[in-house]
Amino acid sequence: MGGGRLAIARMTASRARGGARGISGTVNRRLLGMVLVCVAASATGVAFRATAVGTGPVWTLARTGGASSAEAVLTGDPQARKAGGRPLVIVRARVEAVARARVRVPVLLIAHDPRWLGLLPSQRVRLRGRFEKPRGAELLAAVVIVRGPPVLLGGPSDVQRAAEAVRARLRAAVDRLPPDQRGVLPGMVDGDTSRLDPALADDFRTAGLSHLLVVSGANLAIVIGAVLWLCRVAGLGRRRAPPVAAVAVVAFVLVARPDPSVLRATVMGLVALLALFTGRSRQGVPALCAAVLLLVLIDPELARSYGFALSVLATAGLLVLAPPWRERLARRLPGPLADALAVAAAAEVAVAPVLVMLSGEVGVVSLLANLLAAPAVAPATLLGALATAIAPVSLPLARLTVRPAGLAVGWIIWIARTAAALPYATIPWTGGGLGAVTLLLAGGVAVLILRHPGLRMAAVAAMAGVLIAVVVLRVTAPGWPPPGWQLVACDVGQGDALALAAGPGRAVVVDTGPTPAPVDRCLSRLRVKDVPLLVLTHPHADHIGGTSGVRHGRTVHEVVRTPLTDGAENRFIAGLPSRPALAGREWRVGDLTLAILAPLGTGPALSPRDDGTTINNASVVLVARRPGFSALLAGDVETDAQRALETSVPRVQVLKVPHHGSRSQDPRFLAAAHASISLVSVGRDNDYGHPAPSTLGLLRRLHTQVHRTDQDGDIAIVRTRTGIAAVPRH
Repeated sequence: MGGGRLAIARMTASRARGGARGISGTVNRRLLGMVLVCVAASATGVAFRATAVGTGPVWTLARTGGASSAEAVLTGDPQARKAGGRPLVIVRARVEAVARARVRVPVLLIAHDPRWLGLLPSQRVRLRGRFEKPRGAELLAAVVIVRGPPVLLGGPSDVQRAAEAVRARLRAAVDRLPPDQRGVLPGMVDGDTSRLDPALADDFRTAGLSHLLVVSGANLAIVIGAVLWLCRVAGLGRRRAPPVAAVAVVAFVLVARPDPSVLRATVMGLVALLALFTGRSRQGVPALCAAVLLLVLIDPELARSYGFALSVLATAGLLVLAPPWRERLARRLPGPLADALAVAAAAEVAVAPVLVMLSGEVGVVSLLANLLAAPAVAPATLLGALATAIAPVSLPLARLTVRPAGLAVGWIIWIARTAAALPYATIPWTGGGLGAVTLLLAGGVAVLILRHPGLRMAAVAAMAGVLIAVVVLRVTAPGWPPPGWQLVACDVGQGDALALAAGPGRAVVVDTGPTPAPVDRCLSRLRVKDVPLLVLTHPHADHIGGTSGVRHGRTVHEVVRTPLTDGAENRFIAGLPSRPALAGREWRVGDLTLAILAPLGTGPALSPRDDGTTINNASVVLVARRPGFSALLAGDVETDAQRALETSVPRVQVLKVPHHGSRSQDPRFLAAAHASISLVSVGRDNDYGHPAPSTLGLLRRLHTQVHRTDQDGDIAIVRTRTGIAAVPRH
């Protein structure tokens, strides 16, 4: 009898296992089928979009570089940019008519006329321009170089007009806050960074806080949570609260603009609200997957958007990595601290490979910066959103509401600046796909080491040895800057910024680079606090864009600029006395003498429509001298201006090669300097091909040492017993 029962039990168990395997197999087949359906749907969407942008009259014009008139509808906000010193306006649009043909394809418009900046998404315009093939991987039919202003064919939609009115009222509400808070708060609330100081934006990037300056899922989660809480307080039940929250979400998206991260967060939030409305269990990962799938099917171009990828990865990190890490940390840390640390670490780890691929840097202080900034994010966002809702009705009340929000933003700004100023806030890493792979491998090795006590001990010993070696090197090797430096070519990317020593804590600065942060950091490393003279050689953005970085925390006494300027630098030097640099004029700062060689005459003032060569040839060219040191700083002068100066170029020890080493060089001009050291200020992997191989070959034939900022970083010129020498910082 007992044996029969045992046999029956075994048969039942066997059938159960078979049934489980059958159910598991069915689930796996269904899962595989769903994956294949999703892949097929995505591939179909991409194929349709690729066919649309890769055929038709717009693609034909782009392939041949032809010019034509077209009618287009703007699909994004116009954005101001600088390229080669010229102001640009970049805006996404959808071409709907070209060469009498009806089309519907996405393009990127690049215009020089500032009147494009006043347009809003959904406006229809007529334009004329040259169609070119897009270089990147984006699904665009063409890049259109637009000529002249837009011809308006219709106003913006009522929705876009209302959204812009709300954004404008928020800008008015924050007008009385300090300038930095005035620039950051709208960015945190609705993504409007039009007033953000570029130097501060760079500090946010270095500190790993740049995600706070764009609208993302975190903003939306805060808004949804606040709306649901208000609904609960008002006595609305589970059925009535989600529709109210959904309306708030839609309004939020319309004001913030439907960027990739906003779209992802919106769809995910609506999926979660639907689950709440139907009473089903809310699960973050399925909601995220649904959001990604739906958005990629609707707009296949999102699959190639790095912003979209970063947003999805950050959310996935919060959903997958944060919960188990929170549990582990809670065993040793207080609950709130464990929550904050787990959330910050999970988001950082999830997005790190993509960030390294884009920037070639690994943020060292970003985790701590995010942890310290986190308590202020929700108050700033909620109060800013409340002010946004109040501002259209009562501007004085909105101004009162943003005051405490400004205090929270001020804390975040202080964290960003303090973290960015720390040494080794970021460390160099290989960029591109290789950088992402090596970072993942390094992370895998780190996990392996942490899980094995023996490997942990070996790693600690190795790190201790490295630390001792670094300390010994710092003690025995000369620091930066080298003592007795005469001139430093600052590494500011694709641009120029030079510092000439003028006494303890003082330097004459010649040009400021394209953005404020690099020149600010360079001068801080040189311990420069006083700038008796700032020379702006010509009004191109890569020479004047960093001026606020020179002024940050320093006293600038006087500005010298080309008399042929178009005034592009005026907004950077407001409140500073300035003089024109006329040929033959000299300035003395201590034992340093600056003699102006060019421009040779006053001539007509430049126009913003002058081409790049005309503006380059208006550069201030000067000779700097002191006992035992001389340098020719040639701005961006090209061949024509160089030929005019051939007979007036003196012999010097150092030559700052004109125009980042471009091919527009006059051999006799370079030879006349007889410089033993030539400095090329140039950005790594720039799009201009600088320095040109022909120029490097010419400099080698002139037997001059060539040093480049893209390879050496900051480059200092020092005096030695036998003459001068170049000391690179890297």
